[in-house]
Amino acid sequence: ILRSEPAAAPLRGELTPPGDKSISHRALIMGCLAAGESRIRGLLDSEDIRATANACRQLGMTTRQEDGELVLQGVGRTGLRAPRAPLDMGNSGTAMRLLTGVLAAQEFDSELTGDISLSRRPMRRIVRPLELMGARIETAEGGTPPLRIKGNPHLRGIEYDSPVASAQVKSCLLLAGLYASGHTKVREPLKSRDHTERMLPAFGVSLHGGCGVRGGSRLTGGEIRVPADISSAAFFLAAAALVPESDLLLRNVGLNETRDGVVHVMRAMGADLTVDNPRRFGGEDVGDLRIRHAGRLRGVEIPPERVPSMIDELPVI
Repeated sequence: ILRSEPAAAPLRGELTPPGDKSISHRALIMGCLAAGESRIRGLLDSEDIRATANACRQLGMTTRQEDGELVLQGVGRTGLRAPRAPLDMGNSGTAMRLLTGVLAAQEFDSELTGDISLSRRPMRRIVRPLELMGARIETAEGGTPPLRIKGNPHLRGIEYDSPVASAQVKSCLLLAGLYASGHTKVREPLKSRDHTERMLPAFGVSLHGGCGVRGGSRLTGGEIRVPADISSAAFFLAAAALVPESDLLLRNVGLNETRDGVVHVMRAMGADLTVDNPRRFGGEDVGDLRIRHAGRLRGVEIPPERVPSMIDELPVI
């Protein structure tokens, strides 16, 4: 039984929310593909992230904990090994979609599975553009997992106009593009999360032509500091904005412009929300969020162009 009661006193103090899930997935996958050692600090500890880490280990990556960091030994762009069993992505659509882009370009076959919920999610949005690159992927009826991937190390680069703003589609194609011949570029109707584009240079990969990569680009080990997840922080922001006399400080929160819509909308609603100590972690904007109760909030209309930057926070708002 989960029991909930109104706060009996103001919410005060400071905390660091858990690490950003989107960035944690990407750090593990790119660290796996990188040659040499990578260090990740602040990695989220969750079932989804464990699924990604386990899949990368089955593909050859090794890890160890050292001084609060996860140290990865990557296998290099061409060093992945065939997994001995299907890779279980649990409930993580991000892990499944991003790894599909990588595995489509290998010399070996592989299979990606998931739990009941993930097995109902649509995968055609990545399968179709990957097929344009030469990938061979079989799905269950309806275009859902499991995904059976026939490896093809001879993918070709494409320029793809995505019908939807999707960071998972974009990232899947960019990772496949690292292996493809020529240039791979993705265009979107609205800008989606750009964590992949920000992290690739941290692993030594240059972007070309906006959101594009060149085939044959190699990743080298790097150091990644994962910011605190703004989606997790949003619940504390909402609570402090609603409970009288509250004053909370949330440290090291990621403020990527493709993710910070909740900050702008809460301010428009009348919240007393400030950003202290703005700085950058490996290409990602980070700050400490201070939220104080400021009285009754007011309703606002959120413009369509703001929605992609706060899609996970809409329930909180």
